[in-house]
Amino acid sequence: MEYIPVIGLEVHVQSKTETKMFCACSTRFGEKPNNNVCPICLGMPGMLPVINKKGVELAIKTSLAINCKIEPLNQFARKNYFYPDLPKGYQISQYDLPIATGGYIDIGLEGAKKRIGITRLHMEEDAGKLIHGDGGDQNSYVDLNRAGVPLMEIVSEPDMRSSEEAKEYMTRLKEILEYIEVSDCNMEEGSLRCDANVSVMPVGSNTFGTRAEIKNLNSFRFMQKAIEYEIERQIEILEDGGRIIQETRLFDSAKGITISMRSKEEAHDYRYFPEPDLQPIVVKNSWVEEIRKELPELPEAKRQRFISEYSLSEYDVGVLSSSIALGDYFEKTVSKYNNPKASSNWIMGEVLRLLKDGNINVADFNVTPERLSELLVMIEEGKISGKMGKAILEDMAKENKTAQEIVEEKGLAQISGKDDIAKIIDEVIASHPQEAEDYRGGKDRLFGFFVGQVLKASKGKANPQTVNELLKEKL
Repeated sequence: MEYIPVIGLEVHVQSKTETKMFCACSTRFGEKPNNNVCPICLGMPGMLPVINKKGVELAIKTSLAINCKIEPLNQFARKNYFYPDLPKGYQISQYDLPIATGGYIDIGLEGAKKRIGITRLHMEEDAGKLIHGDGGDQNSYVDLNRAGVPLMEIVSEPDMRSSEEAKEYMTRLKEILEYIEVSDCNMEEGSLRCDANVSVMPVGSNTFGTRAEIKNLNSFRFMQKAIEYEIERQIEILEDGGRIIQETRLFDSAKGITISMRSKEEAHDYRYFPEPDLQPIVVKNSWVEEIRKELPELPEAKRQRFISEYSLSEYDVGVLSSSIALGDYFEKTVSKYNNPKASSNWIMGEVLRLLKDGNINVADFNVTPERLSELLVMIEEGKISGKMGKAILEDMAKENKTAQEIVEEKGLAQISGKDDIAKIIDEVIASHPQEAEDYRGGKDRLFGFFVGQVLKASKGKANPQTVNELLKEKL
């Protein structure tokens, strides 16, 4: 029997606020353990939480960017469970009255578009972190710096049917979050992580199978591997006549397998009830519209504009729109050098290579769009060759100088004058009389030899096009 995977993702996003969701403690990453804590986030008796307005604004901003409906009345609730890194014995989250519902994100694989529904976005606080001893240390330690950090949980519909679709959904979501600057999305620091709900159903069926939830996946690669393993595991159980148990599982990245953690909790297991220390939040339309005006041009809109305005391919615009900074860099370059395709090629090739090699962001790149456009104009005008341009670009990045400065300092200006190039060609032909006679006798492959000799004699400065034209005449 053939089976279809059914996948839904619950994505946890740390909001980019300076302080925690219900107290004034810092959200800075990397502080000494239990340094960013206070009686409120430690859950001391008698302490009262206060809602971080910025956290709510970022949740509204995110909800608008992923096409959700903002609920005019939403409320925090207590999610009760015991875990060593949860100091209060409950988590402040949202349950039946989330801040936003009913959104979507469009994804594309191999040219096919698909809409992935979003059930809800709700706000909550993060728990702390358990640090387990290694070697001979059998203890576990609790760091509560993260307890109370504001999170947004974005819950998708079970609309994905492969690990590739799940990865594409996460890629598009991360891209949006970075565009609107609501999170740094640093997966290594836990700012972006997801739980994957995976089940399988027979081909032709409309009834979903029993799902397993894979917790705390903190990289796209691990997420894909975990989903793929889980699909195979469930199919194997069903084909052997067994049944799938609804449970929570963990992914062992070293072994590439998922491991049972506990039976899956239902909502009633958490005994949700409204948070008595916090008033419901009333979201006025005027507030929503004010936040909507702050939204930048979103990635999909930018991609469509780049295609229509600059006549670029979908691949090109996919790369150039991967971040606001890179898209802005491209457009500023084109504003000075009106050749979108050439600009795109240089940015996607040489610029991104130098950024990767230097491990820097485009905002910190020494070669500004104005400087890159100056270089590209010099190449187009024949002052330097494209090959020279690549070397000059590297020097521009290292030395923080303009192309003109480097060309003048190193004497790299291209020789374009026909008389100068003709003189070099005459000298080369005179130095290789036998090769010239052989070429005229029908050995056409020697033409490349002469081109190479001329370029060598000119130290790479001769204009290749002019070299080719004059060589054909003289040979």
